[in-house]
Amino acid sequence: MKGIRYRKGYKYQLEADYQVYVGINALRGGINTQWLYLSENGWLTIRKGYAWDGPSGPTLDTKDSLRGSLVHDAIYQLMRLGLLPQSYRDEADDLLRRICIEDGMPPARAKLWYMGVRMFAEPYARYGTEREVITAP
Repeated sequence: MKGIRYRKGYKYQLEADYQVYVGINALRGGINTQWLYLSENGWLTIRKGYAWDGPSGPTLDTKDSLRGSLVHDAIYQLMRLGLLPQSYRDEADDLLRRICIEDGMPPARAKLWYMGVRMFAEPYARYGTEREVITAP
């Protein structure tokens, strides 16, 4: 095969598996994709090689925002794929805020981020809005 298939818009790629308790209980047996596993008891595993775009919007990518953006993007991706109900969006947004604070972000800044995703991020959680696969040449 001569051509390649890819998606645009990613800045970061995970170099090792990352596991975090998110408290979102998946259906029996969990949710398993190539890059993500959400267990039925609330543990999210993001696999090595997962790519994400970091914090979105008019903000700076800082160390206190990267882990939160990774987990938030992963949960939103499960919603976009239709594997997790949209009703978990509130939990994903609050989790972003909490992780950023855990990682040293001032609570006032984390609250602004939370307000931003509440106001503007809903389209990015909608089922069927995954990034387009592009081919080249």
